[in-house]
Amino acid sequence: MLRWIVTSLTLLVSPFAVAEPADAVFLGDHIITMEKSLRGKEPTALAIRGGKIVWRGDRHDAGDQIGSNTRVVELGERALLPGFIDAHGHFLMTAAATGMANVSAPPVGSVTDIPALQRTLSAWIAQRGIPDGQWVVGFGYDDSLLVERRHPTRVDLDAVSTRHPILLAHVSGHLMAVNSAALTAIGISADTPDPAGGIIRRQAGTMEPDGVMEETATMPFRARFAPAMNAEVIRAGLLSYAAFGITTIQDGASDPGSVGLLTKMADDGVLTQDIVAYPVLVPQALGNEPFFSPGDYQRNFRVGGIKLILDGSPQGKTAYLSSAYVHPPHGQDAGYKGYPTYPQAQVDDLVSYAISRHIPLIAHTNGDAAADMLLDAVDKALAQRVPRPDHRTVMIHAQTVREDQLDRMQTLGVIPSFFSAHTFYWGDWHRDSVLGPARAARISPTRTTLERGMHFTVHNDAPIVPADMVRLLWATTNRLTRTDQVLGADQRIDTWEALNAMTGDAAWQYFEETGKGTLTPGKQADLVVLNTNPLALPRERLLELRVEATWAHGREIYRRQTP
Repeated sequence: MLRWIVTSLTLLVSPFAVAEPADAVFLGDHIITMEKSLRGKEPTALAIRGGKIVWRGDRHDAGDQIGSNTRVVELGERALLPGFIDAHGHFLMTAAATGMANVSAPPVGSVTDIPALQRTLSAWIAQRGIPDGQWVVGFGYDDSLLVERRHPTRVDLDAVSTRHPILLAHVSGHLMAVNSAALTAIGISADTPDPAGGIIRRQAGTMEPDGVMEETATMPFRARFAPAMNAEVIRAGLLSYAAFGITTIQDGASDPGSVGLLTKMADDGVLTQDIVAYPVLVPQALGNEPFFSPGDYQRNFRVGGIKLILDGSPQGKTAYLSSAYVHPPHGQDAGYKGYPTYPQAQVDDLVSYAISRHIPLIAHTNGDAAADMLLDAVDKALAQRVPRPDHRTVMIHAQTVREDQLDRMQTLGVIPSFFSAHTFYWGDWHRDSVLGPARAARISPTRTTLERGMHFTVHNDAPIVPADMVRLLWATTNRLTRTDQVLGADQRIDTWEALNAMTGDAAWQYFEETGKGTLTPGKQADLVVLNTNPLALPRERLLELRVEATWAHGREIYRRQTP
């Protein structure tokens, strides 16, 4: 405290007049600009004014930036970095999940087996006083972490209640489990055929639904999945992201209602951070132009492009692979490889629609067979464009991309955004049940992507896992599974490289590299303060990092409360 007072008084009595004093000045030895050219010779002071970074340099020269109303922040041992950028996630779903029963496994929840899941749901119904006939919605069950190693069925959920329709979303978001009352409410029976791009799982030897819905078979239930959203829920969601140091947020599978809601929240001045929405484009929408077009921020919100969903989930065993799953899911034979959402011709049409209109495109692509479909479509679309546009198509998740596909992505200008948190949350499951040791060891191949000199990002895909950027940093650099085994040591990258995937390269992915991603004068004053310098910590200790404060547009929007 004494050092802070002395520093502040020294700077405030500077003999030089201040024409335009800064709103805030940060002083410290751990200001990490994330500019590669400044590694090892970082500034010790940074000034912000009017929502922008206006100056950086030596702390002894910072007096000229300070006026009577300037806030001086002495960092001490804390570190200042660019605000973290959510390269892929689902903001509104994350905010909505706070109003659902938490049926997640540790460390997110406490459900470890089906009896525990049943107890959690029964307690939720009792505590909330949910009346008969009202839907009971839960999020986050994970068959890979349940003792039974299976999905809950209608029979399991009927044991909780036959008076309430029950709907549980799988942790991947790509499957759902429902009870008999829910099936009846939606009108799904033994006579209901599987939809294109989805499967209604059946009870053994019959056509009777067993309560587990895959991919597009979940669509009739999704209207029940989203509770009413309001400004209070949105504010709570924004604060939760700020507590993780996130200053740019993605809503990565929007619909017209979501875009309308976020537009209203922006107009009402609710949004403290930037939010970028990517509405989902489906084949049926191609004839209903105009679809959403990207634009500039209006009061912290913009539409950034469009989203495609080309396959499913590897942990849910619906991702489209080129080689079979090690252990196929319920009802499938040994050659099962998952399946695509659309045939190639429709993928070609969707990608061509985006690229021909210069609309940025993000495409959910987990399996390497689905990756081939995306790359084929991009190749065809670019072949029709001379000169080739700076399209920056993003392969979201890119979990199982092969080395030859990375080469092709580099040639085509496709950016991988890796769900590298998978190495911790589902690494053991991928190795032992989904992909086998060899394929699992190179999920999210960050090292070989980096060696090619490619831009890439990493993400949490919240609410699939929490939007915890510190754990994401730790998972990307360590690649440790839940059982403390390294999954693909040769794909680990260092801390600075992982941070760049969450800041500088993430800004580039959004076409926002001129305004975000580094602590550079002229850029937006989006900042995160950490309790210590992450570059000075051994990678195995990165979970010791804490977000102390988050600033967006030059305003402090979060400060950690000390015990």
